[in-house]
Amino acid sequence: MPTRFHGGIFDIDGVLVDSPHEQAWRVSLRELMELDWSDIRDRTTWSPEAFTPQVYQQQMSGKPRMSGARAALEYFAVPDVDVRVEQYAARKQAMVVRLIEAGDFTAYRDALRFIIAVKDAGIRVAAASSSKNAGLFLRKIRLDTFVQEQGITSASVRPGLTLLDFFDADVSGRDFAHGKPHPDMFLAAAQELGVAPEAALVVEDATAGIEAAKAGGMAAIGIARAQDTDLLAAAGADIVVSTLDEVDLTALSDGRLFAAPGSR
Repeated sequence: MPTRFHGGIFDIDGVLVDSPHEQAWRVSLRELMELDWSDIRDRTTWSPEAFTPQVYQQQMSGKPRMSGARAALEYFAVPDVDVRVEQYAARKQAMVVRLIEAGDFTAYRDALRFIIAVKDAGIRVAAASSSKNAGLFLRKIRLDTFVQEQGITSASVRPGLTLLDFFDADVSGRDFAHGKPHPDMFLAAAQELGVAPEAALVVEDATAGIEAAKAGGMAAIGIARAQDTDLLAAAGADIVVSTLDEVDLTALSDGRLFAAPGSR
């Protein structure tokens, strides 16, 4: 661990926001299987019940759109993946945009408290999500309203501030040569923050994201929102918590990662 962390890099979906991505992937595939692709459905391993949160988390979460679509189709043994992957990805994208615009998502309160505390500790923060939709979420989340509701006093939150404005850097949705679990995105985020990788902390909910952080020489907090503590730990997370309220902020300010006293 470094003497002190100078940069905090945050994934969006599943870390800061309970997004409709999983819902959009699941419903889009069901619609295709029941309509356009009904003729090949019996040749696959897909069923509505088979597309579980665990499948999403292990096969798709954290990956760029086309990679996620391909991973799902290959997992369910859908024939002619190369022909079908673009249709699936496009259908999912249209659906997720509709859900976001309808406000069908929520920000995780523990994550907002945590990122505000991190920035108030003098650590610069960056957004780093594979999703090209991340900005749609971030600009809808008002941090000034949140701190008022929570009774938080913060030097980093000014009137009218959205979560998108809060970040010192944002590399979300960019087309990198390699997606997670490669570290390209996180290394770019650290560079834009002006911090060395070894002085950067990544917060992720997906194993691919944890692997990317460690491949880039960074510390990593795994947030187990899908009962996947063991998977995140096996991927190399320095600490795994079920809520970011469990992170010891005093230790974090000293460049150490521990769960706060009294947390499980």
